[in-house]
Amino acid sequence: MHKTITPPLAGRRGWLITDGKIGMDVQVRGVADALGLAAEMKLVTPAGLHKFLSPWLLPSKREKIGAGGLLSPPWPDLVLATGRLSIPYLRAIRRAAGDGCYTVILQDPKTGASTADLIWVPTHDRLRGANVITTPTAPHSFTYERLTALRAVTNTAIAQLPQPRCGVILGGSTSDYPYSDACNHRLAASLTAIASLGASFLITPSRRTHPALLAAVDAATASSPRLLWDGSGSNPYADFLAHADRFIVTADSVNMTSEAAATGRPVHVFMPAGGTPKFERFHAALRQCGATRVLPDTLTALDDWTYTPLDAGKTIAAEIARRFSIWRARSSVVASN
Repeated sequence: MHKTITPPLAGRRGWLITDGKIGMDVQVRGVADALGLAAEMKLVTPAGLHKFLSPWLLPSKREKIGAGGLLSPPWPDLVLATGRLSIPYLRAIRRAAGDGCYTVILQDPKTGASTADLIWVPTHDRLRGANVITTPTAPHSFTYERLTALRAVTNTAIAQLPQPRCGVILGGSTSDYPYSDACNHRLAASLTAIASLGASFLITPSRRTHPALLAAVDAATASSPRLLWDGSGSNPYADFLAHADRFIVTADSVNMTSEAAATGRPVHVFMPAGGTPKFERFHAALRQCGATRVLPDTLTALDDWTYTPLDAGKTIAAEIARRFSIWRARSSVVASN
């Protein structure tokens, strides 16, 4: 039986600073939820030179950090920031608040390890230091508890699909993975092989999914039992994660691969042409953990495997809480002297 544990910083005030990109918001919210913070999102929108030269410039004086603007006292207990546009604001808060709040950055800020009290980077990044922590996957909000709750609710449309149900989570073309027609056709061929083995499909594209990729996936699965989200109505992504028996995820998304690896269910990763050493290190680490395998071009059987679900959010939260307690105790000693 899974034991419910009170979040380590339950009720403490936190600010989450991002520029509003979904991938950034997912990460800070995942860690904030694992900490139990009473969190307030602070969306920053630098413009002109301050946007272009982030993260190195401080915010414009017009933004009045600490003087009645968006980021002003009372300071929270903890600030979580991610994304290069958020870094100038976190640096300005450190200057204005002094020892008044604990600062954490998710992802390499590019301004050095001294930029915050604590920095998290994925293991495949190169930044290291005494205040740098790492995990193989990125944080997100799909905890064991959330997935369990989702699985406890019967989704009629999903329940009607025959098992095994294969979740297909699609990213799309990037500068690191510039999909070609050959890549689209290769993924389609793998899906056709899976369909021939009796699987049904739960298919969800993302904002980055290009039309040619979606069309290839649509054609490959059209004759199989499936649910394919067309972008209208509410996004069924959470239900697909909870109820799929296995997954295919495209290699271009660290977040989506991390979320699939939180389920404890087999994850095949489709590797389009391209990639970078950084992405290769990420996927190699997940294969080493036993969570993922490379998707073959042709499958003759639906092999199963098990692994301990990867929950980076809880791991990161536990270390933040441990170091926050040390920092708070040290600050109290200094204040009393």
